[in-house]
Amino acid sequence: MTSHFYKPGEQRAAKVGELFATIARRYDLINDIQSFGLHRSWKRRLLRLARPRPGQRALDLCCGTGDIALALARQGMDVVGLDFSPPMLEIAKQKADRFRSGAKSVQNLNFKVEFLCGDAEQIPFPANTFDLLTVGYGLRNLADLDQGLRDMLRVAKPGGQILALEFGKPENPLWRTFYFTYLKCFLPIFGKVFCGNSAAYAYVLESLKNYPAQQAVAAKMRDLGWQNIRVLNILGGTMTIHHAEKP
Repeated sequence: MTSHFYKPGEQRAAKVGELFATIARRYDLINDIQSFGLHRSWKRRLLRLARPRPGQRALDLCCGTGDIALALARQGMDVVGLDFSPPMLEIAKQKADRFRSGAKSVQNLNFKVEFLCGDAEQIPFPANTFDLLTVGYGLRNLADLDQGLRDMLRVAKPGGQILALEFGKPENPLWRTFYFTYLKCFLPIFGKVFCGNSAAYAYVLESLKNYPAQQAVAAKMRDLGWQNIRVLNILGGTMTIHHAEKP
């Protein structure tokens, strides 16, 4: 099935915002179900690659319900989570408040995170601000991927890095067919059962079909000025981490 939440062109951002308003309350639960809990290990892998250092500044773009931003803050980084969906940000803020209220150790007193509503294609910070940029399942949702990657480069400090976790397209045709069949047949069921809207998760496959494959995204990053680009495929390319640095 197709999803009315996927609309290329001028309506893209509005439809993505509508999508996340629909699924925000169940987003974390469905992530656990659809990935069999593996998304948590993929995010931990991204964090290990990031090598967060206390006191450095991090920007978690398309932060959603805040998993990556909160994990970076727990490592002592000064973190901003940016997303354009107020319902998703509200959940992220609730998670941060729960952690603060339960924090008792001296280390946790250095927990610094704030969540802002904003556009990842027009990042509301000056150039050369952040040591680390992270993106969890956000590149695929940008209306203009090139503009997003360009503005991320702008706000990164020289020598700063970006790590982006995203759905991928397996190169093996049999594995890709199996994977796309899973996304097509089962994710709409999860959307219907948990959100009352099958189109909400039919969106995943629809957006993935219109998203460049791993090496094409890496080529875009290279053309825009990122360097030392690495593509890490997970589960045969069903998931990908892009890792790059600003010169």
